[in-house]
Amino acid sequence: MLALFLWIVSLSATSVAAPVAAVCDKALLRSITDSYVSAQTEGKPAALTATASGFAYFENDKTADITKGILASALKIDHKRSQHDTTNCSTYTELIITDSKHPYVIGTQMHLTEGQVSKVETIITDKGDWLFNATGTLSWAAKETWDPIPEAKRDTRAVIQAAADAYCDIFHDKSVKVPWGQPCARLEGGSYTGKGQSSDRCDVGIPNGVELTNRRYVIDEEYGTVDVFMSFAGIPDTHEFRVEGGKLRYVHTMTVTGK
Repeated sequence: MLALFLWIVSLSATSVAAPVAAVCDKALLRSITDSYVSAQTEGKPAALTATASGFAYFENDKTADITKGILASALKIDHKRSQHDTTNCSTYTELIITDSKHPYVIGTQMHLTEGQVSKVETIITDKGDWLFNATGTLSWAAKETWDPIPEAKRDTRAVIQAAADAYCDIFHDKSVKVPWGQPCARLEGGSYTGKGQSSDRCDVGIPNGVELTNRRYVIDEEYGTVDVFMSFAGIPDTHEFRVEGGKLRYVHTMTVTGK
């Protein structure tokens, strides 16, 4: 009996001492994106909560000092929308700032480790970048519908990512079959391929022989979305997709060309 008792005590102690992985749920991720938006609105990087000890920060694919970067500038945000990936414990936020003093369109991925932000990557576009027009971007984005998809109609992560990858792959290989939706509209800087009609298409103006590499994904099945940070022929870029019924519905792009 004594031996049995000691074994139970030992097992209990081992169980208590075992590390418990941090839960990564929508509530946690939403709190992180809320703190990011607050930090950008206030111009106070310290408002970004729960950063890890090995925290890394990048702007336009270059290591940067968060205390001296875009988060140190208070910005009036006209549009914000976030994705929350509970599988990879990461987030993506799109911001549009139309302030005439300095307009921006910004995309930010944040990656968490054990419940803390371990990496922030930001794509910052402004005057001189590909088709940049913050007012036009806001006008078209405001007309789109990015509501939650009913659970029974949601695509799997694999389907959502495959749609994004097919789109990215066709830039290099025209034989790739892309699940184009119709309607489908692409917002590229302030340029829009749609007119708000059922005939809107995304399969227009796609170059050939361009490699889109080093892809980093944030996928949110609830909204059918995936954001892909990547190198667009060596240029910092983000493509965000909305997938409905396995087909592309919206594409938002930001490409840094003016720096």
